[in-house]
Amino acid sequence: MSNRHLARTIVLQSLYEWDFHTRTKEEAIDITERNLDEFAPDFDERSFTLSLMKGIMDHNNEIIAAITKFAPDWPIERITTVDRNVLRIGIFELMYDDQIPSKVAINEAIELAKTFGGESSGKFVNGVLGAVFRDLSASGKTKEADKPKEEKPKQEKVEPEKPIIKTETTAVSNPEETTEQPKTPKFDFNPNPPKE
Repeated sequence: MSNRHLARTIVLQSLYEWDFHTRTKEEAIDITERNLDEFAPDFDERSFTLSLMKGIMDHNNEIIAAITKFAPDWPIERITTVDRNVLRIGIFELMYDDQIPSKVAINEAIELAKTFGGESSGKFVNGVLGAVFRDLSASGKTKEADKPKEEKPKQEKVEPEKPIIKTETTAVSNPEETTEQPKTPKFDFNPNPPKE
């Protein structure tokens, strides 16, 4: 499991607890810090984890509006707690985190849904996040992380010259091109040595 995937897992667990008890934004950060201390005390991505939770809390109203818009047949209360919180993570990363490529945000959310959600959670999350992504693309909003990277000009590869191999017969610049084989010394070898 990658560090960022683990960070998202901790955020999902923290969101689940926060959402289940309907707590304040500040409590969501406290829950996340407690979960980090308990489950990953020496975690390298602590700042990423806390930043992700803070971003979700800061944009929670907009995220809920996006879920409502892109899953119109599913009132927010009817979406399972796991799926709702996976969508919070995915929509935040799609709409507000310019450092995370859209494909990564969608794939990570789908994996979380498959791991922690029900049988059809992955498809549901994929459908909603796909709709969010298409809407963002149609409105011309392209994240910096989604833009193609400029390719560096390719330098011509210079082949080193093949060395000249000297043999007893001739000097050959490329041994594969000659039909004449170099002379090899002959050894007298008798497979049946004389008996003593």
